[in-house]
Amino acid sequence: MADIQSPLPGTFYHRPSPEDAPYKSKGDAVAVGDVIGLVEVMKTFIEVKSEIAGTFGDYAAGNEAAVTAGQVLATLDD
Repeated sequence: MADIQSPLPGTFYHRPSPEDAPYKSKGDAVAVGDVIGLVEVMKTFIEVKSEIAGTFGDYAAGNEAAVTAGQVLATLDD
C-alpha cells in the first residue's frame, strides 16, 4: 500500500467541480501522472498527481477538507 500526500497546505477537493464525479473511485487503475484531486491555495488550484501506479484504495482526506503539507490524501493498493 502507498500513500499520496499533499504537496502543500490548503483545501483538498476530490472532484474538478461540484457537478463532476470524483477523479478516482475505489478500485480504479491509477497510472503515474494521473490527477487524484486538487489543492486550493489562495484561489489557485494545484493538481495532485500520483507519482506511482497502482489501484486506487480510497481518499484519506475528506472532500473540501483543510489539509497540511505532507498529509495523506489518498491510498493506493499494489
